[in-house]
Amino acid sequence: MIRELTKAEEQVMQILWNMKEGIVRDMVDQFEEPKPAYNTVSTVLRVLEKKGFVDHKAYGTTYVYFALVSKKEYSKFQFTNLIKNYFGGSFPKMAAFFAKENNLTIQELEEMMDMAKDELTDDSEENEPQHII
Repeated sequence: MIRELTKAEEQVMQILWNMKEGIVRDMVDQFEEPKPAYNTVSTVLRVLEKKGFVDHKAYGTTYVYFALVSKKEYSKFQFTNLIKNYFGGSFPKMAAFFAKENNLTIQELEEMMDMAKDELTDDSEENEPQHII
């Protein structure tokens, strides 16, 4: 089960998602200044392992970390929580709020609907059973 991440955990995950896999030192290098301490990133990675978000491969004393939860999976989890917690579970309410706050035009709303339709079509195709002849 996916759980919400702290800000520090999410920062480390964003870097790991971008890198695909990496060692702590390389992850530290990806942070903007002021960079966190090596031990801080290492500790956050161990917490993320306990939460089931990352794992590692050991090469001697060097650990190469990789994500177990994809960015897409976590984004879906966060988005679902946002809609549930702030818009009563209603996507149309969230879309209306977003449209109003960003002063979207009708054309932009139509583009948003087209993208949503494309995404739904892609997801349904992924879930269709594959037939082997």
